Amino acid sequence: MTQPADRPTNRLAAETSSYLRQHMHNPVDWHPWGAEALERARREDRPLLVSIGYSACHGCHVMERESFEDEETAALMNRLFVNVKVDREERPDVDQIYMDTVVRLTGHGGWPLTVFCTPDGRPFHAGTYFPPQPAHGRPSFQQVLAAVDDAWRTRRADVEKSAGEILTLLRERPAGVAERPPGSHTLAEAATRVLRGADLENGGFGGAPKFPTPTNLDLLLAACDVLAPPRAEEALAHVVRSCREYARRGLYDQLGGGFHRYCVDSTWTVPHFEKMLYDQGQLLRCFAEAGRRSNRREADLVWPILESAEYLRREMRAPEGGYYASQDADSEGVEGKFFVWTPGEVSTVLGPDRGAAFCTAYSVTAQGNFEHGTSQLVDVERAPRERFATERAALFAARSKRVPPATDRKRVAAWNALAISGLARAASVLGSPDLLADAVAAADFLLSNQRDTKGRLLRVFDAGVAKVPAFLDDVAGALEACLDLHRAGAGDRFLASALDFARDIVERFFDEAEGDFFLTGSDAERLATRPRAEHGGAIPDASGQAALGLLRASTLSGEKSLARVVDRVLRTNAFVLERAPHALPVLARTAAAAERGLAVAVVIGDPAARETTALAAAARIALTPEDAVIVSAPGSVPEGCDRTWLEGRNGVDGRAAAYLCSGTTCSLPVTTPEALYELTSSSRSSGNGPS
Repeated sequence: MTQPADRPTNRLAAETSSYLRQHMHNPVDWHPWGAEALERARREDRPLLVSIGYSACHGCHVMERESFEDEETAALMNRLFVNVKVDREERPDVDQIYMDTVVRLTGHGGWPLTVFCTPDGRPFHAGTYFPPQPAHGRPSFQQVLAAVDDAWRTRRADVEKSAGEILTLLRERPAGVAERPPGSHTLAEAATRVLRGADLENGGFGGAPKFPTPTNLDLLLAACDVLAPPRAEEALAHVVRSCREYARRGLYDQLGGGFHRYCVDSTWTVPHFEKMLYDQGQLLRCFAEAGRRSNRREADLVWPILESAEYLRREMRAPEGGYYASQDADSEGVEGKFFVWTPGEVSTVLGPDRGAAFCTAYSVTAQGNFEHGTSQLVDVERAPRERFATERAALFAARSKRVPPATDRKRVAAWNALAISGLARAASVLGSPDLLADAVAAADFLLSNQRDTKGRLLRVFDAGVAKVPAFLDDVAGALEACLDLHRAGAGDRFLASALDFARDIVERFFDEAEGDFFLTGSDAERLATRPRAEHGGAIPDASGQAALGLLRASTLSGEKSLARVVDRVLRTNAFVLERAPHALPVLARTAAAAERGLAVAVVIGDPAARETTALAAAARIALTPEDAVIVSAPGSVPEGCDRTWLEGRNGVDGRAAAYLCSGTTCSLPVTTPEALYELTSSSRSSGNGPS
């Protein structure tokens, strides 16, 4: 939100977070999360009011306008509570504890998140958005404030009891014994459950509001290797159908590229207009893998990758490096205003004839499909992308003169890792040096600028400052991104970095007594409880991401201790994986990968020679994204690589050669991409050959 520069500021003016700074002119006496706020609450014996959101959150902006900008409400907050603002993207640990609280108390969650805590941070009452006046059976925010204050002053024992019971609930784990160890059947069952919710007409899953859920798409793509052929074909067909719908309809920005957060309807017509970096990265790799398994030259699976990568370069890449976190839904205080059109506006830019044709093709009508007679562009004609390219460019140029949505310029390690991974995987499938160069540049920024003095990863880079110790999703994401870069041919140095991240995960995020991962490191700030890695949702489940990364790193490096951790985590989560495998989609994929073992293509030859690069490119297309590709000159061993992969591996008659290995068994050498494709297709029937 834009605020007059001469208005008084509160403590949040000293913060770098865009979300916190959005609230720096509020009359609320805000604190950032930290020791100062907790000490003040303890000293003054007042509850904490913890308000959590993020900069692109439309509902957060609404509650700010209605309540936090209201002098009377702010005065009540300041008198009764110590008020704390939290950027959930900077502090997912704090957010997870309190989001789990509100879900357990109310059955649902979301942002803005409003939590009342004892001075030491234990939650005892929580909700999401509270209106300024009573509405739809919900009390007003001021009524909630007064009721919580009354409970704190007059029923302190009840408050303390409630806080204790909530913490007990937060620490509980599902208890039970699995009937069988996790494995390929876990992934197959997860895919079967996900497919039950598939929208076979419109793509995606479920009804309105409708999210693209790339974690579900990744799950189905991986399950193509373990499902019976008819079911595997159904899974792949649904992913391809979903990708086409995502790209052709209103979820996708038809002029500027990139995907919006979700749609409010079931047909992908009207989006919630913010754009999140984590969606872009995950959908890049979904489109790439869908193409790899079906027809990697299908235009509808290629142009969304290229346009979205260009969007990232143009609008999300920071001048000094790395990708920004998000772009807002609102501009000039109005949701979607930047993106939508009327027939008259289109005609003004394109002229009456071209404008009428474009409006027909992109569903711009006098009635509109959005608010106030405006329309979100939806490609109902579904012509080849070249059709209307000139018109789209002209409208994009005209749109660029509008007031744009705000961009949250912080760089989040976990989300940059997802973008790096998506770009690297797409580069392999499309054979694109430009996409790989984008991925390498972002990774180099992350590795060079988001580290502390001990070399450990930091979650956030904002306003020239790197801060906040990394969480499991950050380190696991960085591990995956470095492995994907190594696999894509970006250099052996990324394998060395991947192993550093793998060892850090084992050292600080894996708890031997629990046999599981935690979201926070063992050396992290002590909170009301130590949060576990959350289930998969908008982003991959961090425990699965870490486990799959450790399995891949162990395969390449030969460090068996990494694989032992994976085995322990799978056994610890066996009951959950049996009861609800789709809730941990990446861990379900890990179970299948651990059972079958990962394949490794070993390419021996001059890394710069054409025949070597051709074999390596074929291996990257033929194998699954988690399988490894090692490229080595004869007689050398890449840094971090288990030398047994190279022992006895030579070229053939002076030519580059490729070996396909699984476990301790390797094929005879082949010297052409066609022969390599034949090797992989004979060992796995999932459409992995050339197309």
